[in-house]
Amino acid sequence: MPPCYGIIPARYASTRFPGKPLVEILGKPMFWHVWARASRCPELRTVVLATDDERIEAAAKKHGVPVVMTRSDHVSGTDRVNEAAALLGVEEEAVVVNIQGDEPALDPAMLSHLVAPFADEAVRAATLAHAIDAERAAVPDQVKVVFTVRRDALYFSRAAVPHPRNADGAGFFGHIGMYAFRRSTLARFTTLPQGELEKRESLEQLRLLENDIPIRVVLVETGTRGVDRPEDLAAVTALLSEHHRE
Repeated sequence: MPPCYGIIPARYASTRFPGKPLVEILGKPMFWHVWARASRCPELRTVVLATDDERIEAAAKKHGVPVVMTRSDHVSGTDRVNEAAALLGVEEEAVVVNIQGDEPALDPAMLSHLVAPFADEAVRAATLAHAIDAERAAVPDQVKVVFTVRRDALYFSRAAVPHPRNADGAGFFGHIGMYAFRRSTLARFTTLPQGELEKRESLEQLRLLENDIPIRVVLVETGTRGVDRPEDLAAVTALLSEHHRE
């Protein structure tokens, strides 16, 4: 396996939930829970927070979380992760894992599954998916993915793909928004212009497929329980409380 690094992009501004990385869960900021759980992944050499906000930086230092300051003009978390990887001096063929900062109940085993394909030198990028039912597949916010027999992604869509014209509606796979990249592929990705499919679907990962960069899809048994809105906090807090009692 190549060396693997985890980077958690964290910004203060959020349309649906301003200040989300700093919201307190069981006495610690949300980003701390993400970092603590990601740090349990044995394949990751280190896990670092990447932010442009001095409040988040100060809180990270207070709680002993490694942090790097990045520019404030990044369009996406992927761009922030790329800058952080450069600041950290990550090797060209090392693996960089983009760890979503709103997943305080993250299962570290998912990160192990995510980086496993990089034992194959040909793999440039990877992501996760899990089986979902037709009802869930009909929800546009749930991104779906279809893939080849080798499990390289063919397409990601907000539509219910594949369309079950002659089937019973089974066979859908929901995308889980975690990504890992070779460092060189991540750097290239951030230089590419937005693709037409990416714009239509508002799905950043389609930029890779439109530029003939394959994405290996790793299937896992379950999805994740993130915090998109304030009303998600109660369920995630209960889940973390259960983990703490185990």
